[in-house]
Amino acid sequence: MSARDEFFSVSEEVADALAEGRPVVALESSGVVQGLPHPLNLRTALDMDKAVRAEGAVPARTGIVSGRLVVGMSDEQVELFATTPTVPKVGARDIGPVLAGGGHGGTTVSAALVAAGRAGIEVFAVAGIGGVHFGAQRSLDVSADLVEFTRHEVAVVCAGAKSLLDPALTLEYLETQGVPVVGYRCDDFPAYYSVSSGERNPRRVDDLDELAAAVRLHWAVGNTGGFLVTHPIHPEDALPADEVYALVREKQAETEAAGVQGKDVTPAILSAVGKATSGRTSEANRSVLLSTSALAAEFASALAQSRLQERA
Repeated sequence: MSARDEFFSVSEEVADALAEGRPVVALESSGVVQGLPHPLNLRTALDMDKAVRAEGAVPARTGIVSGRLVVGMSDEQVELFATTPTVPKVGARDIGPVLAGGGHGGTTVSAALVAAGRAGIEVFAVAGIGGVHFGAQRSLDVSADLVEFTRHEVAVVCAGAKSLLDPALTLEYLETQGVPVVGYRCDDFPAYYSVSSGERNPRRVDDLDELAAAVRLHWAVGNTGGFLVTHPIHPEDALPADEVYALVREKQAETEAAGVQGKDVTPAILSAVGKATSGRTSEANRSVLLSTSALAAEFASALAQSRLQERA
C-alpha cells in the first residue's frame, strides 16, 4: 500500500510507524465536529493525541478531507473540523458519495474502522460505540458499527456503548456476530458516561499482555472480525447510570415527537441530555475520550510486542 493514492492518504508518520511495526492507534473525527462544543472539542482532540503519544504509540485520526480518506490528520485539519460545524457525519455507507463529492466528512466508528482496516491499523480508540437502540424490536435501529466490527481485524477500545443504547441487546447482537467482548479490569459492561450499564462483560482480563495474546490468537485461528475491549470512565468523572438512562428515555421521546430521524437522532439526543445536565456530559465525554485513548495506546504497544515475539 502506498502512502498516497487517488482517494486514500496515510500520513508519513503513520505510514512509517506501520512499516516499522510500531504501535498505532486509530481515532475517529465525527466527535471533533459534533461531540463537544468549540473550543473544548479541539482541545480534547489534541489532548487525545498527546495521551496516545505519552504511552508510546502514534495517533492516527481518520477523516475525509477534500475528497480524500485521510489516516493521520494534521493538527491543522483537526482544527478545520473543530471550527466547521457543517462538516457532515460520515458512516461506512457514506464514504463513497462523500469522496466522490470532493468534500469533508467526520468519520464515525464504522467509517473509521474501514479506514483503519485498509491502512492495517490493529487498534482503534473511541469513547462509546454504537449499538442496538432501545425499542429496536420495533424500529430495527441497529448501528452500523456492530456490522463493521465483523469486517475488520481491528481491536476496539471503548467505554461500552453510548448511553442512549440498550446494553443488553447490544451485547446479544455482538454475541450473535461472534465479536468477543472483554472487560479490562472491569466486570461490568460500561455505559459511556457511567461506570456500569447494569450488564456484565462476558469476560474479564486484568493483564494487557494476556489481552494482547487473546486478540492475536482470536485472529490466528481464522476469525476475521474485530475484538471489543471495554474499560469504564474514571469513577470521579462518571454520571449515575439511572439518571442518564432516565434522561435518555425522556429526550428520545421528545426527539421522536419532533420528527428527527436517521443519523441525526444520536447527536440530537446527546445534545439534549448535555443541556439537561448543565454540561456534565461534556466533561464526562472528555474524560472518557482521554482515558480510552491512553489505554488503547498501552494496548497497541502490548499487541506490537506480541507480534514481535511471534516472529522471534
